[in-house]
Amino acid sequence: MHNNTDSISAALPFSQACENNKQPILEVLQQELQDFTHVLEVGSGTGQHSVYFAPRLTHLNWQTSDVFAHHATINAWHGAYPAPNLYAPLTFDVSCDSVPINKAVDAPYDAVFTANTLHIMSWSLVEKLFELVGHALPINGKLIIYGPFNENEHYTSAGNQQFDISLRQRDPKSGIRHLEDIIALAKRHHLNLSDKYAMPSNNQLLVFQKY
Repeated sequence: MHNNTDSISAALPFSQACENNKQPILEVLQQELQDFTHVLEVGSGTGQHSVYFAPRLTHLNWQTSDVFAHHATINAWHGAYPAPNLYAPLTFDVSCDSVPINKAVDAPYDAVFTANTLHIMSWSLVEKLFELVGHALPINGKLIIYGPFNENEHYTSAGNQQFDISLRQRDPKSGIRHLEDIIALAKRHHLNLSDKYAMPSNNQLLVFQKY
């Protein structure tokens, strides 16, 4: 039997990628962000992650953001699953915007979370994202990234290889990023890899800390 939550979700724009591994991601966020207060989610997409994480991380202010074209979908999910610590999306286009101002309070974000974004962006935009986040975060702030990554110049699974091929066929500038390149890029912006978590379906969750 489907409950009311299922029926509401079925009526909203849906991304399976957002649903995948949300509970394992949450378990890491509960550990890594237990002493944090203001999180900016970059590339909130449909908003599904935000409505799942915010009510389960009640000590955090969860600020969504994305390009303006995605705001209506994010707001629809927020309307269906409101939470007092969940904030309507701010416009953030990495190609031309600065990190949006924290509207929850007059304070900087102490953490940034992004999921399933680096492989759909061009490398130049990945570089810009790290530059912006590295500048915006305070010392000891965290950048947490979820998605697939190659290691030692190799795919971590046949499934990831096929996914990468499909990404590059759609947009030659996109593709699964090499972990070593991401770590080196992060260091250029004073972000050190503090932990790495294996996620189901050959994904990873990377935790960087500002120094």
